[in-house]
Amino acid sequence: MKAAQGFGAVVLTGPRRAGKTYLLRHLFPRADYVLLEDPDTLAQVRADPRGFLAERRPPVIIDEIQHAPELFQYIRSILDRAPRRTGQWILTGSQESTLMRGVTESLAGRAAIFNLLPLSVAESSRVDLFLGGYPEVLARPRQRDAWFSSYVQSYLERDVRSVTGVRDLSTFRRFLGLVASRHGQVLNRSDIASPLGVSVPTVSQWLSVLEVTGQILLLPPYFENFGKRLIKSPKLYIGDSGLACYLLGIRTRGELARSPFRGALFEGFVAAEIAKAQLNAGGRKELYFFRDRPGLEVDFVVPRGGELWLVEAKAGATVFPKDAQAIRALLAGRGGPKKKRGLIVYQPSARRSQTTVAAENVKAVDLPTLVAALNNKKALA
Repeated sequence: MKAAQGFGAVVLTGPRRAGKTYLLRHLFPRADYVLLEDPDTLAQVRADPRGFLAERRPPVIIDEIQHAPELFQYIRSILDRAPRRTGQWILTGSQESTLMRGVTESLAGRAAIFNLLPLSVAESSRVDLFLGGYPEVLARPRQRDAWFSSYVQSYLERDVRSVTGVRDLSTFRRFLGLVASRHGQVLNRSDIASPLGVSVPTVSQWLSVLEVTGQILLLPPYFENFGKRLIKSPKLYIGDSGLACYLLGIRTRGELARSPFRGALFEGFVAAEIAKAQLNAGGRKELYFFRDRPGLEVDFVVPRGGELWLVEAKAGATVFPKDAQAIRALLAGRGGPKKKRGLIVYQPSARRSQTTVAAENVKAVDLPTLVAALNNKKALA
């Protein structure tokens, strides 16, 4: 709402079905609403874009505007004629690459840009490792498998084809499964390309599609003065833990508890929650991992003001001093901000008993506590 009071346009991007439309219609209940996935509406736009916009009475929500990127230049001309009018155009889109290109070329300086990811643990107590954060899954958890099946199919048919023109969707679906099986690992494109029988450049292109449509997180390595012999490839996560579980064939909570992927899934869950906290605060994603060639590794490095938070994720309720060894090694090292903080994020049991680490400068916290601290709603001692 504050952004709408300061800019002529607001742009909200994010993965399909993350809740963009619901949020905007709730915030702007009196706005004129247009969905550009409707064929008749889209035909009208393409036949007469200037006339289409002239018929609208601001404020106007234009949903899925990536289907008609030509509208950006016309909206720009409207804003330039009335530069002091704010909150006129609220635009949403699922495919960031097309949408951002239109914004940077036509609406630079005229639009506030936000990225909406699925719900976080700070927004709903129903969000967890098994269900993830998509609102419709949380509302109807018994329909989880059917919803994710439909989501994957519609994603393949709409976003993938429209972004890249991929025709062999069966191979792309196998690619999705391979990506899920590498969840939490350092990215090796050749390792993914080989079993699919496609080239490494093709895998790189497909990974780019997954990233710009909000399906994966690629975490770059942190390499500012912690060491010299460092891993250079990014780390790969499926963005939503519920979708990751589905792609891995995990159909019940019992299967999740026994799964060899449980640790990696919790790690990805923590990564997504950190990214959501940063983006929901209006900032940008600043999330890294650390691993050197001798094998010293810390899951996440999070710049936080003048501090550097070193975060380990542990999918269990018991945290031992040995779990803090890698963090302590980096805390003792040179380079980076002088002030560093070590945190181990654990997954509490049903009783949620507090677990501490007998190690200097390293604290064990549960995920809601970490997210509250990132949102400045709770201080870490």
